[in-house]
Amino acid sequence: MEPRKEYYQKQAQVIITNLERRNMEGYYCTDVREAKEKIAELLGERKTIAYGGSMSLDENGFKDFLKEKGHEIIVRENYKTPEEVKELKARTINADAFFTSTNAITMDGELINIDGTSNRISYIAYGPDEVYFIVGMNKVAPSFEEGMKRARNVAAPLNAIRLNTDTPCSKAGKCMNCLDKDTICCNFLITRYSRTKGRIKVILVGEELGY
Repeated sequence: MEPRKEYYQKQAQVIITNLERRNMEGYYCTDVREAKEKIAELLGERKTIAYGGSMSLDENGFKDFLKEKGHEIIVRENYKTPEEVKELKARTINADAFFTSTNAITMDGELINIDGTSNRISYIAYGPDEVYFIVGMNKVAPSFEEGMKRARNVAAPLNAIRLNTDTPCSKAGKCMNCLDKDTICCNFLITRYSRTKGRIKVILVGEELGY
């Protein structure tokens, strides 16, 4: 086995064990193709699926794949007016499954996420029956402290640049702890345990995905 793949696999084994302690499910897939097969297996019959903003999903065809498998996708970009957005919120919180990624995952199985609008972290914490995290192994951090650093100094500035926000981090390339009106760091969600066993499913992928 190629050294990097073996390294990822060994890391994933530790993380999956720690996710189980936290009442969450973890799976390791060597690549995106294998991850899609695992998701199809876990989802089963036709489900209503919502999603949060995620380059890991967008760049690797996960939404198209789910649609091809016959699932109903709630396309959030189609909801524009205040009335439509209100309907979107109601549909998403009652969805069968919610797909997203994470800004960082620790070796101890904690999921760290930062949001501006905070719709994504809202649905992670509460609502949809199942939450699927698609996580490239580039997002693994050795500790909670390092995970926070990654979320604030890697994921947040990259997303700020992607969203064309005129924030200090988009210029400096690192968190400036700002209180800017367009800040992407409005709310932090640390997912350390799931009261509902198996609601949260983490698909670790042995590739670099997203930010």
